[in-house]
Amino acid sequence: MDWQQRIAAVWAEADALGDAELVARIDEIAAEHPDEPLALFEQGGARDSTGDEAGAEEFYRRALASGLPDDERAQCVIQLASTVRNLGRPEESLELLREEFEGRAPDDPYADAAVAFAALALVDLGRPVEAVAALLHALTPHLPRYHRSVPAYADALLGEL
Repeated sequence: MDWQQRIAAVWAEADALGDAELVARIDEIAAEHPDEPLALFEQGGARDSTGDEAGAEEFYRRALASGLPDDERAQCVIQLASTVRNLGRPEESLELLREEFEGRAPDDPYADAAVAFAALALVDLGRPVEAVAALLHALTPHLPRYHRSVPAYADALLGEL
């Protein structure tokens, strides 16, 4: 079994592990590949999922700087944005998401997740109407009908600001 499969196996049993054990097991496997961006990303994720946002931030930034593949890069940016929001920096969270996702196709697999985390940051910034409008726009393609009215209502909300 390669190292990524071993990491996946640890994540599969994460709910049964204590926080310290989860981090230790991910770190042990990742240590075999200290400069591998995916290993750094996994180390960040382990810390993030156990409430160590400050520790997660360091690993996420190192993983991004090391050059993650596109799919993991999108996930890492979302997770970093969530982490910095939890650390009390919602403006930075929004900026990370804007930089990464602005200009991507609306059907990007992580577009809706990025909007969800941006909405959380907007609420933290006292901008709940913008958060709701963004969520309504992201939700619209998933609705069976109302593809004209829902975004129109979202835009009307924004027009009231």
